[in-house]
Order: sequence, then structure tokens, then C-alpha cells
Amino acid sequence: MGIALGGDDGCIADARQHAVAFLDQAGDDYGLRVPARARDLTQLVVSELVTNSCKYADGPVLVEFGLTVRAVEVVVRDSDPVLPAARAADPGRIGGHGLEIVKAVTEGLSVDREAAGKRITARIGLADGPESVLVGHSPLYR
Repeated sequence: MGIALGGDDGCIADARQHAVAFLDQAGDDYGLRVPARARDLTQLVVSELVTNSCKYADGPVLVEFGLTVRAVEVVVRDSDPVLPAARAADPGRIGGHGLEIVKAVTEGLSVDREAAGKRITARIGLADGPESVLVGHSPLYR
């Protein structure tokens, strides 16, 4: 499932709502139990990635969701070709911690330059242990 967001004030909340709707529908369609922890982390990751895209990129932000038996996949595309990088830890800094947060709560994070902008892919595990790491699994549902 994918959505295009215009970058307006409500786009971050819209992205989170679409994430929850996707997880509900995918869970119903495939009988997968999406734990509350994974639902909450998915909303957090979506919020952080979409916030950065709305802040730094011109034009629409595209968000896609996928689900395997082991992980939720969130893909955010925008038109800004600058690849984000986590900054050094600084407890005195206000803001600018989004990518640090996303890296801390995901099992995998990749940032790739595309012909027009970039694609950020984050994987949030459905299980709590190390066996939840997603390696080479195709999404069951998009």
C-alpha cells in the first residue's frame, strides 16, 4: 500500500493513520498478529521519516508499507537528493534526533539515492528477540 502526501501540516498525522490502517488490513487479510510494540514503533518511524521529508524536501512525500511474517517495512521517498546522516549524540541539542531514534528502534535502515531524490527503507520487527531480523523475505502484503 502506498500513499502520496502533499507536505502540509496534517501530512504526518495522515501518514501515521495510514500506517495503522495498513497494519489492521494486512493483519486481517493474512491473520498475522501485529504486536502493539510493532504498531507503536511503526507509527514512530513513520512520524520521524515523514517529518524529515516534509521539512527538507520540496514536493510530495511518498510512503509505502509492506508486511512479512517477521517485519513491517516502511519506505519513504522524497525529492531531496541529500542523504540524511545521524549526528553525533548531543544531549543538549534540541531536535535533530529523528534518524538516531529510527536507527535505534528498527532492525534495518537503508538510505538510497534515486533518480529524483532518495528512498529510505526501515524494517520494524514483529518479534522481540534477535530471531525477528528480516533477511531476504519478500513482503506478503503491500
